Amino acid sequence: ARYLAMNKITNIKRYQIAKVYRRDNPSISKGRYREFYQCDFDIAGSYDPMIPDAECVKIVYEILSVLKMSPFVIKLNHRKLLDGMFEACGVPLEDFRSICSAVDKLDKSPWEEVRNEMVNEKGLSEECADKIGDYVRLNGKSDLVEKLMTDEKLSKNKSALEGLEAMSLLLKYCEIYGTSDKILFDLSLARGLDYYTGVIYEAILLEDKSLPGEVSVGSVAGGGRYDNLVGMFDIKSKHVPCVGVSIGVERLFAVMESRQAALKLKQRTTEIEVYVATAQKNLLEERMKLCNELWNEGF
Repeated sequence: ARYLAMNKITNIKRYQIAKVYRRDNPSISKGRYREFYQCDFDIAGSYDPMIPDAECVKIVYEILSVLKMSPFVIKLNHRKLLDGMFEACGVPLEDFRSICSAVDKLDKSPWEEVRNEMVNEKGLSEECADKIGDYVRLNGKSDLVEKLMTDEKLSKNKSALEGLEAMSLLLKYCEIYGTSDKILFDLSLARGLDYYTGVIYEAILLEDKSLPGEVSVGSVAGGGRYDNLVGMFDIKSKHVPCVGVSIGVERLFAVMESRQAALKLKQRTTEIEVYVATAQKNLLEERMKLCNELWNEGF
């Protein structure tokens, strides 16, 4: 976002792999480090609604599929739906972000712990917390979107309806892109960063119980839409729509190494290039067959 603002760029599609840093105390045994490599993929510019968002989901789907990271799931949600849900449940506007951070813990903590935090630590009424609980424990596919569009509370909230309409379109495009089998619309997905303005997503590696000693990593990719972030770095606050995803390269490596060790597989560390040649010119088909055999073996 800072790069776009400083260089007055309003349209770009790019990726990079570089080191990033975090300040917390990560669990190294679960593939979390303070200094680590991360792959970022972003699309900036004005497009038809949800087209670039669906492409980011497709990118994550392809990467995890090619690396044979199954089983995995890509969770989707929308910040407007979250805000509309909080409003419909009676959460004061000034408490949206703090309640959102509590909801974001549902992937690691049971509902009762999250509810306790909302009520006893953040001062939310028990009634509001219970209403939120009715929603954030829901997940599904397009049928859940349709159900929520007729919900008594959400159907009367503008922000929630806008979020649901966007989710309906995104899930439609995911179906076209062939990623629906790994998609889960999850109302508990909140992601803590305040700059997200639309769709949010997170890719979760599920434990493969068939492998002994499997490393449980959890989230390996996450992102969403951040339409207002570029304007924060621009002196004229120029609006540039953006959506992107970050992929934890070293987390994926931790899982790959663990699975290869469990299966007693050897990883090729250097690439071997093979040049197929013959002394005679009339052996073209034989060379083609040999090339095909080598390609099939990964050369």
